[in-house]
Amino acid sequence: MNAFTASFRRTLQAMFADPAARAVMIGAVLLYSFFYPAAYRHQVASDLPIAVVDDDHSATSRDLIRHVDALRAVRVVSQPTDLGQARQQLLAGEVDGIVLIPQRLERDILRGGSGQLVLLGNGAYLSRASAILSGLAEGITAFGGEQARRQAAFMGAPQAPPLQLVQRPLYNTREGYGSSVVPGVSELIVHQTLLLGIGVLLGSRRAQLGRRLHFDLPTLSGMVVAFAMVALCGLLYYVGFTAWAQDYPRGGNIPGLLLAVLLFALATVPFGMFIASFFDTRERAFQYITAVSIPLFFLSNLSWPALASPPVLVALAKLLPTTAGINAIVRTQQLGASVPEVGGELLNLLLLAVLYCGLMLWRLAGRRQH
Repeated sequence: MNAFTASFRRTLQAMFADPAARAVMIGAVLLYSFFYPAAYRHQVASDLPIAVVDDDHSATSRDLIRHVDALRAVRVVSQPTDLGQARQQLLAGEVDGIVLIPQRLERDILRGGSGQLVLLGNGAYLSRASAILSGLAEGITAFGGEQARRQAAFMGAPQAPPLQLVQRPLYNTREGYGSSVVPGVSELIVHQTLLLGIGVLLGSRRAQLGRRLHFDLPTLSGMVVAFAMVALCGLLYYVGFTAWAQDYPRGGNIPGLLLAVLLFALATVPFGMFIASFFDTRERAFQYITAVSIPLFFLSNLSWPALASPPVLVALAKLLPTTAGINAIVRTQQLGASVPEVGGELLNLLLLAVLYCGLMLWRLAGRRQH
């Protein structure tokens, strides 16, 4: 058995033998695939409780309340007599929003004027408040359009609007938060668990030897291939089974996706081994992952646009495999981007693989250690 094959087998055996490495490189990947998406299983916020204060007490206001209660985003659970009582319910957490229908709403509409409503949301929960206010705004706008058409019909004008807006999402067809966030976070999960496992294994070995680690090229190559195989399995598991099981957008460009996954793994493994070469104990890996997980996701520019980021951070983010890797995988998997369309990200990953292979050799290559 040559040194490469022996190193490959020893690395896999060490991975399964070490409880911490096994838990983070295999167990965590499996657990995250089920428990992390569970928080977003509803995809779109719906039936959020609101209170409606009707100061108009007219047929139009009652019709408006029925229209609001029929919306998917909200559910009318209370109709207090005044705004003060509604605010108390909001502060107590009984409702997440308030709709105030002022006096003379029907009179203003019948006179051809513009009726006014007051919408209030609980700013302590930004996502819920945003869902309530946007859902109410859309529903009330539609209600206003219906009232305008009725008035136009009464005056003998055409009932059909001259223009009608029809919105159709192209990629995130369910318009869900989970479909937007989870696929990108999945690649970060594999990246971080892989780095954690590599750090635990190399940190443990360095702590045992009491000196800086060095490996000959066949041994180092066997370790890289073993870690890369684990990374590929984790990535393919997420973009394949998990995307199918959770019903996320998928299958846009399979060949491009596989190429992006391969390059992401080849860039992540030497990056992880280079970083882990500085760990003198296994605990350093946990400290590193705790510190960088959130910044890495924001630097990928999935949740924060690159145009709104400082140019220095955008440039520095290109030195991280997660930035190009997450974007390339999401764009090929969900958006169906062709290889030329993600050529910049793929080239970035290839260059990072070369860069971190060189840094890894500088830190870890040397005489053989048994």
